[in-house]
Amino acid sequence: MKPPLLIAAAGLLVLGLAGCGTEPQATAAADTGVNTSAEQKRVTTTKNEAAVALLPAKVRDRGTLVVGAGFGSGSVPLGFYADDNKTPIGLEVDIAYLVAQALGLQPEIEVTSWENLFVGLDSAKYDVGFSNITVTEKRKQKYDFATYRKDDIAFEAKKGGSWRVAGAKDIAGKTIAVGSGTNQEKILVDWNEANVKAGLPAATIKYFQKNTDTYLALSSGRIDAYLGPNPSIAYHVKTSGETETIGKFSGAGPTLQGLIAATTKKDSGLVKAYQAAINGVIADGSYAKVLGRWNVGNEAVTTSEINPPGLPLTS
Repeated sequence: MKPPLLIAAAGLLVLGLAGCGTEPQATAAADTGVNTSAEQKRVTTTKNEAAVALLPAKVRDRGTLVVGAGFGSGSVPLGFYADDNKTPIGLEVDIAYLVAQALGLQPEIEVTSWENLFVGLDSAKYDVGFSNITVTEKRKQKYDFATYRKDDIAFEAKKGGSWRVAGAKDIAGKTIAVGSGTNQEKILVDWNEANVKAGLPAATIKYFQKNTDTYLALSSGRIDAYLGPNPSIAYHVKTSGETETIGKFSGAGPTLQGLIAATTKKDSGLVKAYQAAINGVIADGSYAKVLGRWNVGNEAVTTSEINPPGLPLTS
């Protein structure tokens, strides 16, 4: 019999990949009340003519919004596959559907890896990325952003320990997993540099391709913690029963509230339409219903901003 933490990790694999059993899915859904079926009955909105008018003619005439979803093998509840192992669902997918509907477009959700998401944005393969993308000053050099959610990150460790993370010094000498190319990684690297300058031992940073690998490493003691998006960690803490959040922070560092945004190639002409669509769904209440559906209402914003200050180039 698998230990409880391994069962929860297996559940994430089921939600992220095709060809696996379904028992862990039923457990996760029962614990959270979240609908993981292909029949999502998504929150809807009405067409926003003012936002539609801001679209470039080629996109408006094409009638589709090609969405890059960089969650790869799955990141619950942000983006993952439904019980049929082929339908993309999750918070980010719901937001993409809502914005597309406001723009009078049919969303085409293309699931890809985190790295290939940005390749696709660079080549204009994707009109937009909805994938928990944080605004950073470095990314603003290449992309335009229309914000739609606060960005919080968290450290997750096995339950029952006394270790807590309140700042850089608390990770000294620890082994921590993080996603490559994420703002979480940048914050971790910056903290390491500060600790070394202060004469403290650096943390060892580990990278895994799948969430299941991360949680297997955590359960076996090969890593001390995982630093990732707060919605994903909060979901896993609730469903596994074997881990806990030991520290929560803004994804833009200690002096700025991080923000998640619809992301498009710089000067594509799309960002104002996204902002108008997002502000429209905030005003009509459909946005709040989507966040409530995935238990992240505390990350709501009151308005969408274009290219606000983001995670600094240096911390």
